Amino acid sequence: MSQVDENYTSVSEFFIVGFPSLQSEYFHIVAWFFFFLYVTTVVGNLLLVLVFALEQSLQKPMYIIMVSLALSDIGFTTVALPKLIARYWWNDGSLGFHTCLFQEHMIHYFGSLNSLILWMMALDRYLAICFPLRYPVLMTNQTMTGLTLFCWAVAHIFPGIATINLMMMPFCGPNQIIHGFCDTMSLTPLVCGDPSRGFSAAYAGAMFVLYVPLAFIIFSYICIIISILQMASGQGRMKTFSTCATQGCIISIYYIPRFFVYSTPFFPNLKMTADNRIATTLFYSLFPPLINPFIYCLRTSEIKKIFRLWVHNRKSITPKKQGQRVAVTMTR
Repeated sequence: MSQVDENYTSVSEFFIVGFPSLQSEYFHIVAWFFFFLYVTTVVGNLLLVLVFALEQSLQKPMYIIMVSLALSDIGFTTVALPKLIARYWWNDGSLGFHTCLFQEHMIHYFGSLNSLILWMMALDRYLAICFPLRYPVLMTNQTMTGLTLFCWAVAHIFPGIATINLMMMPFCGPNQIIHGFCDTMSLTPLVCGDPSRGFSAAYAGAMFVLYVPLAFIIFSYICIIISILQMASGQGRMKTFSTCATQGCIISIYYIPRFFVYSTPFFPNLKMTADNRIATTLFYSLFPPLINPFIYCLRTSEIKKIFRLWVHNRKSITPKKQGQRVAVTMTR
């Protein structure tokens, strides 16, 4: 904990600045952009959850983890975007002290949760491709549900430690957050005294919760690639590789930019302006939740078949109603 004068005035609220160089005439455009992004993300992920709830054929381990990812994405965007939209729509960027800390905790919580979910997703693909005969025994619905609930619980640990550390630190000076939301990197510079110790601890926790799962993900995908190359069917190799390549792109977007953003303070040669840092953070935070439901809906054959069946059933019902109306008219 930093040492400061005991007579300081504690900060009671923070203000979300967003992009510091953005001119006011562009505020409404940015607000509409983030509003469209939020609505599209929530609707797309809710559609994935709805399809899973209605179709019993999709209630399999792979789809359980996909729905968990969709719910996590909805949670993250709901925590992060509404206040940013209000900042640019009504210039309402004020957040109470504890509200800001709650947002900081939930931002890092859903970030940690997504990392663990991606790990579980890679584990599921590893077992399905490398051990196809034993997969139904190794990965049941009950097993995947238990692993998913474990991820949702464990993801609170490191964000909770960071939040407790921030609550113990004194905030007695500036209260403007040069970011789109409250997180550890944006709050730490506002701490009175020397915040380096707290930031180092938060950095170590973030690296652990992000890159320990990434190490297992890389290992599993190396094993998957080896298994794919040993497949006899060329068509099967291409189909499996295409699915894994898509997930690999999402994983790359999620992990690689995070490393540069978190590591910038420790490397003098890595310099980012505030606007670039915010844009990079928003990109790796908001782009995967936006495209995840579309990727998994469009590239998963079972879900595409369900959508085609729904459309076909709706088209087949409509002419019948019209035919009934014509028949009634002729009778009269």
